[in-house]
Amino acid sequence: MGNSAFDAPKLASLPIISIEPFLAPTAHGRLSAAAALHAACSEYGFFYLDISSYVDPSEPEELTRLAREFFARPQEEKDEISITKEDNARGYQRLKENVTNGKADNHEGVDFYRPVEIPDKSKPLWGENQWPAVPGFKEKYERWVEKMKKLGIIVMEAMALGLGLTSEEWTDLRSKVDDSFWVMRVIGYPPLPNNYDGYSCGAHRDYGCLTFLYADPTPGALQVFLAQPGLLLEKAGSLPPEQEVEEGGKWINADPIPGCVVCNIGEMWEVWSNGLYKSTLHRVVHKGSNYRVSVPFFFEPNFDARIEPLPVALRLLEEDRAIRAAHSPRKTYQPVVYGEFLLRKVGSNFDSGKGRYDPDDT
Repeated sequence: MGNSAFDAPKLASLPIISIEPFLAPTAHGRLSAAAALHAACSEYGFFYLDISSYVDPSEPEELTRLAREFFARPQEEKDEISITKEDNARGYQRLKENVTNGKADNHEGVDFYRPVEIPDKSKPLWGENQWPAVPGFKEKYERWVEKMKKLGIIVMEAMALGLGLTSEEWTDLRSKVDDSFWVMRVIGYPPLPNNYDGYSCGAHRDYGCLTFLYADPTPGALQVFLAQPGLLLEKAGSLPPEQEVEEGGKWINADPIPGCVVCNIGEMWEVWSNGLYKSTLHRVVHKGSNYRVSVPFFFEPNFDARIEPLPVALRLLEEDRAIRAAHSPRKTYQPVVYGEFLLRKVGSNFDSGKGRYDPDDT
């Protein structure tokens, strides 16, 4: 693993990777797709995952329809499943109730977490999910949860192959995510008001494992920060398109692509890879005229999983340091227990005014 991948100019768009080679044990193209995943995680932290061979496109479209039906209902009806009636995490949050970096986010949403065995709403994250009283909502979203949980294991195995884990190492890694403490958000974004001091959702990094985002076709809303130097950008309006290099990085749009979800890695993968994979800043800036709906599913480690750098990642990083003749001390990420990390992140986001996505909150 040389450093050339990081020095070469990057196109200002995200790669597209199909999940199809990993849906059958004998499918062709597994190694090349795993290598593409490794490159995408190393260089971007974000990519499009083509799941058209895994789910019928009408299924997530129905989820956004159900979400719109709920968000269009009277405020007092939506407030009946407020997070304040449970554990301050599971349930509905009003417009601008969530805060990022000290500024109110211009969205409303409903949050769901993995059910727990003995619910106790006096404990952070340990309440019960609250479902909108929209016919078919609970049943169809629960089916989506099961599909995304399976997708999480599939992508984790593909990433293990791309990193070069042995079968024994993959078995150990799988044991950290086989009872995922998943989170699902259903989010409604009205257009940003003119001169609004904030964002639809402020810039943040995801703190878990993998995020699978399905969003309606609204363009120009989700933005990803590509921080690499030597970023190749296409000049708007050029015929033929010309490219120019921008130093430092730039916010780019990650517009929906039919048949795909947007996938990004969270901070737990940054720990597992000891920084080889980076959790990337992203935000939502919805200035269109429509009401946008998105459904991010967060495939997370088990609540009690101990997350620490993988030996294979440390080996790859040492090989790279040898190639570059690096002499400075290597940073090694400290182990964390995911549930403890999660509680520090979201245990009191809403009632304290602290942002769910404050990037410096550890």
